Amino acid sequence: MEKRDELNERLTRVGSGTPMGNFFRRFWLPAAASTELTADGTPLRLRILGEDLVAFRDSQNRVGFLGAFCPHRGVPLFFGRNDDSGLRCAYHGIKFDVEGRCVDVPNVPQTSSLERIKERLCTKSYPSREAGGLVWIYMGPREAGTPELPDMPWVRLPADHVHVSRWLQRSNWLQGFEGEIDSSHLTFAHGIKSSEGKPYDVFMHDGAPSIEIRETATGFIQGARRNYRGQYYWRVGSWILPMWSIAAPFDPGRDLHGRAWVPIDDEHTITFAYRYQNQALTAETRESIEMGLGFPPRMRKAAFEFSDGAIIDTFLPTAAKENDYLLDRNLQREQKHSGIFGVNDEDRGLQENMRRHPGRKGTVDRSLENLLSSDVAIVAARRKLSQLVQDSQEGKAPRIQQTQSTLMGAAGILTPIGNFDELLGSFPELSGAPLV
Repeated sequence: MEKRDELNERLTRVGSGTPMGNFFRRFWLPAAASTELTADGTPLRLRILGEDLVAFRDSQNRVGFLGAFCPHRGVPLFFGRNDDSGLRCAYHGIKFDVEGRCVDVPNVPQTSSLERIKERLCTKSYPSREAGGLVWIYMGPREAGTPELPDMPWVRLPADHVHVSRWLQRSNWLQGFEGEIDSSHLTFAHGIKSSEGKPYDVFMHDGAPSIEIRETATGFIQGARRNYRGQYYWRVGSWILPMWSIAAPFDPGRDLHGRAWVPIDDEHTITFAYRYQNQALTAETRESIEMGLGFPPRMRKAAFEFSDGAIIDTFLPTAAKENDYLLDRNLQREQKHSGIFGVNDEDRGLQENMRRHPGRKGTVDRSLENLLSSDVAIVAARRKLSQLVQDSQEGKAPRIQQTQSTLMGAAGILTPIGNFDELLGSFPELSGAPLV
């Protein structure tokens, strides 16, 4: 395996032309919640894989992703007027449709050369799709067409069966993703002092789970086995390329859920969370999800400015670096090991403040790590991603379908079964994709 600092660079650099950035571009990526865009409404400022974009929904309810700046004089299209099937630049009135075509240039004489001027002013655009309550973007090559959307059950469900959310994480995407596949941290980062009778009790009894990985065509399925009251508690979850998780509920009957980490740039990430049931979510369920105890955190819609002056429209968590994630030392002494209110707040507080790589404000220096047996999933993911990125660079990688089929891919199970393969054989619904 390549040196850790070289591997770190390979997996964390996501800008245009980088190996990892090119790999991400082979997939449909979530960009925003569908509810954030209304027909002829306010455009949305985004940055994805280092590119500044503006999204808007036109009069026909189509969503466009355009380069953020007008190709005429470089002013932000965000300030433009969205109406009559296009986005019109506020500076000189030049208008663009959802495919980036220039459809009107009102500030020049309407002569025979107008069509050539329109062609010259066409701007960058990317395809969009809507499913699962999200607007998706595809930023990769289109010579052979676009891939399929991720084939996960919640993507196909009616909107009232699914809750989706997104928020800013001020770290590289890999820190968030690796936290998601780290099973041993649950006992400590999310531990509580008195767990008797609570769902969390199943992982408070054993902080050193036995972890096994089985690769699938689209990632892997992971089993973390803990000893619990004379039986085994298996927490089984899945990774779907390139950055999706399917997380296990702590007890049967809870809604199924997971996350995705979409790189904004090398040092910032948008985290997406989904929760779903095979029935309409009640108002009480939605209110419970939005309390901030899990995912999403407590947050507010706001603009965020980067150090280079660019601005995106996002959701900012209430617990943040500037207020030490609302760490409560009394809560830490008496109830929660972390002293921090919500699960995502706990994760972000640690992931956003890891030892920085020299010259990189949001990326951890992995060259100084000392990995343990509990990090087997992290090692496996790094190895698989590195190989796939290398294959993609060399033109060898087949088209990867992001699929979970119709199966769960995750569960929390209390059982006398101690062997992972026997567990998967006894619960075939866990294997969300064929094992390899």
